Amino acid sequence: MFFDPYINSSRLTSVVSYARIFTAVPKAPAVDVYLNNKIVARNLRFGNFTEYLSLESGNYQVQIFAAGNRNNLLLKENLYVSPSSIYTIAAIGYISKIELLPILEPKGPVIPGKFFIRFGHLSPNSPSVDLTLNDGRKLFTNVAYKKITGYIPLSPGTYNFKLFASSTGDLVLNIPNINLIGNRFYSIYAIGLLGDNPPLQVVIPLDGNSYLKF
Repeated sequence: MFFDPYINSSRLTSVVSYARIFTAVPKAPAVDVYLNNKIVARNLRFGNFTEYLSLESGNYQVQIFAAGNRNNLLLKENLYVSPSSIYTIAAIGYISKIELLPILEPKGPVIPGKFFIRFGHLSPNSPSVDLTLNDGRKLFTNVAYKKITGYIPLSPGTYNFKLFASSTGDLVLNIPNINLIGNRFYSIYAIGLLGDNPPLQVVIPLDGNSYLKF
């Protein structure tokens, strides 16, 4: 799946921090998400994101329930939100042991005519992987589960990415025909399960550091 919800940044100013919730737990049901006992997402399904929430810095209690059932608590965890920061907060792992992975989206200078991209490994049963271009050029190497790379600049265009197992060189996923636009920041997140359902796949959201302002 590919997401580019580019929006007018003029209405997204003067708040302390931003965070979106991302569900990446294979075989998990749709969920409702609460922050400090206030619901912030309903019926959020595997592979989907909330919009960015504006948050004051500080400590939050995160609770995740099976959608529509507050008697089925899947996760309860405390989270600290730093001031003037942008996060994707990913729910990862297996349904038997869900955990939160806060992923910072650092602000950085834009290079005219370039976009920035990084890779995040969120597939719990997949080996460490290399992300390459179709011509074999390696963009990121030996990325293990739960690791998020830094951003690198590339020229806008349509890309065919491939994921290879770092230890064996076996192709584990082909990612064709991804159109990426200049002056933006993207993440490629590998989710799902290798050799099982839901299958290994990627989601490529536009990151909030592309357009959120402080």
